[in-house]
Amino acid sequence: MYNVGIDLGGTNIATGIITETGEMICSRSSFTQSGQSYETILHQIAGEVSALLRDAGLDPSAISSVGIGIPGVVNAKAGTVIQCTNLRWYKKPVQSDLESLIHLPVRIENDANLAALAEYMAGAARGVSSCILLTLGTGIGGAIIENGHILTGKSGQAGEFGHMTLVADGIPCACGRFGCMEQYCSATALIRMARQILGQRPDSTLVTLTRGDLTALTAKMIIDAARDGDSAARTTFDRFTHYLAIVLDSLTNLLDPEMILLGGGISSAGSFLLDAVLREFPRFEHGSPRPVPRIALASLRNHAGIIGAGLLSAQGCSFA
Repeated sequence: MYNVGIDLGGTNIATGIITETGEMICSRSSFTQSGQSYETILHQIAGEVSALLRDAGLDPSAISSVGIGIPGVVNAKAGTVIQCTNLRWYKKPVQSDLESLIHLPVRIENDANLAALAEYMAGAARGVSSCILLTLGTGIGGAIIENGHILTGKSGQAGEFGHMTLVADGIPCACGRFGCMEQYCSATALIRMARQILGQRPDSTLVTLTRGDLTALTAKMIIDAARDGDSAARTTFDRFTHYLAIVLDSLTNLLDPEMILLGGGISSAGSFLLDAVLREFPRFEHGSPRPVPRIALASLRNHAGIIGAGLLSAQGCSFA
């Protein structure tokens, strides 16, 4: 038997056929009709599941369950989405509504929790007892695994590291708070930092690349330029990794994990990001005798959400 994993994003709906051991044997992706109604998007998801089964040459009877990762706050036990801002979903019974469309058992969970589940069951965290996953993208997601349990907290919001206060009275955040980690360690933050620095550094290759239009900057452009030795880009990147190392130090003090994984779009910088963080992290040790976690890159990349969703019914990890 197989499972279907669905990674629902504001931009794409990615689906895959997942084995019980976490192997993905078939996948597909389409643009999310994010401007459309809740009902329209659910029908789109149902259509993607049908198309995926056709692509794989499978009958629905070969599927044990369908898991779906939601980029928002989820009550997994009730099968409801409490809040998914990107899709403007509030208090939606996604599990029961989708089951009525596809006639298969459905489970839902927060997407970062599912990415952590995938890494724990079939990726870089396989075999460890405790792990933190940070997903560094447009925003920041996170998840905590402790002794085989993904910690969800009382209301399902444990691991929302992006909205921990990093700088008191710092930069305003879209959540209404100030100084959130997301304003210093996300791709959006990296771009904002670069624009501030480039205002004083017109000689940077980034100014040339964007023809002076700094609204065209991307995180990848900044990281590539930093890797190639551009001074302004490197200053930006060093500031970014300094803040990230502070966060990793705080999480280590709080949770004492065996491993911390870095995922999300920023992690595509690979060893350039990891090496920079590993250089910066010891600055906060101050001779402390505490054990230091292994810091590594998440290994499943863009497939983590799909694989984790497909593994929701697996027995190797539970939610607490």
